[in-house]
Amino acid sequence: MKAYVFPGQGAQCVGMGKDLYEKSDTARAMFERANDILGFRITDIMFSGTAEELRRTDVTQPAVFLHSAILATVLDIEPDAVAGHSLGEFSALVACGALNFEDALVLVSKRAQAMQRAAESNPGTMSAVINLDNTTIETICAQTEGVVVAANYNCPGQVVISGEVNAVSAASEALKAAGARRCLPLAVGGAFHSPLMAEAEASLAQAIAQTEFSSPRCPIYQNVDAQPHTDPQIIKSNLIAQLTQPVRWAQSVQRMTSDGVQSFTEVGTGTVLQGLIRKISAEVDVLSVSTI
Repeated sequence: MKAYVFPGQGAQCVGMGKDLYEKSDTARAMFERANDILGFRITDIMFSGTAEELRRTDVTQPAVFLHSAILATVLDIEPDAVAGHSLGEFSALVACGALNFEDALVLVSKRAQAMQRAAESNPGTMSAVINLDNTTIETICAQTEGVVVAANYNCPGQVVISGEVNAVSAASEALKAAGARRCLPLAVGGAFHSPLMAEAEASLAQAIAQTEFSSPRCPIYQNVDAQPHTDPQIIKSNLIAQLTQPVRWAQSVQRMTSDGVQSFTEVGTGTVLQGLIRKISAEVDVLSVSTI
């Protein structure tokens, strides 16, 4: 079985998707349609903007989505399974036919705007905890005053915590005292995948309720429970819950391999997921595709 996986926020880089635009008529038409839907020329920022412009959440999320979703369309992939890391779930849903491109882009844009508003209303941060077991991380977060939770289970020995600035700082010190090799503050605009995103969850729920989802051509392994899903209603609910619940990426890859997936292809900018998958399961074949 072959799975296609899609990166999330943080994978962006200036120049992403430019070769697609220049070499594929299909891609060029999709990019121009995206410019029309978004109401600004995101392609100008993606292809030749500054890194600072590309880091804005309302630009980053549509940009990462566009690159991977359009690349998957041009490649005409036929997956046996799909998954996406956080934002990447929307690209995965396009790739398996559960969402059409235009609807997915609208949802991604609304999601990004809602997350930005929530981050401004409830300031927070995130930190990567290196080389400490999940149980210890969860226990220390629960014991720390304020809001701080495990947000991303990326691979064995790498968990990201998220929450209020003071709580993340206090938890980081306690985690290092408990044996973590490092706690690395992340350059992010908010406490994603934590209770501080509840405001964004409500906004996204309204947008998703108004969007038509189809039954996917293959299962999508979703972040919130690391399980395969084909029921559109469950897929919708999981997308909403994802904003305040942890990304169970390591568990998702483990479940996919136990279900028979032997090959993973990362579609989009960078090789972050390729690296994580190799740390999760050394036996599978993994590659990345970022250009036409």
